[in-house]
Amino acid sequence: MSKLIINIPDFRQLEIKHIICDFNGTIANNGKLIKGVKDRINKLSEIVQVHVITADTFGSVKTELEGVNCKLAIISATNQADEKLNYLKSCGKDNSVCIGNGKNDKLMLSEASIGIALLQDEGAFTGTVFSSDILSKNINDALDLFLIPKRIIATMRN
Repeated sequence: MSKLIINIPDFRQLEIKHIICDFNGTIANNGKLIKGVKDRINKLSEIVQVHVITADTFGSVKTELEGVNCKLAIISATNQADEKLNYLKSCGKDNSVCIGNGKNDKLMLSEASIGIALLQDEGAFTGTVFSSDILSKNINDALDLFLIPKRIIATMRN
């Protein structure tokens, strides 16, 4: 498996193997993939394994992810926070980045090597924001942190 190595001065060296994204509110809005996400995930998938984890509230995830090079995990509608955290642990939390916005994303963002909260159209649970390492205004900017690693270095260095 490939990995992305980012050395952040006065912080640590990140060795990222997995990027785990929530679906709705994160890479999709109202069950529809946000413009620009497909291309970014496909570029990132050349370097790391990209995962999408969701309870598929709108029932559209499989259709929306056609042609997107990622691993899909559909979880139950109950205990989502715990299921997402367990999924992160199965990937290896020290080598994983998590991206989300909801209350059910809080645990995985707080335990990931880097947790990124998003404030997009759906809003963000404040507990999730405060449990994350980075707050980004949209998913494309968040994914670009790993396509253009100097951005994450500028954000995370001391």
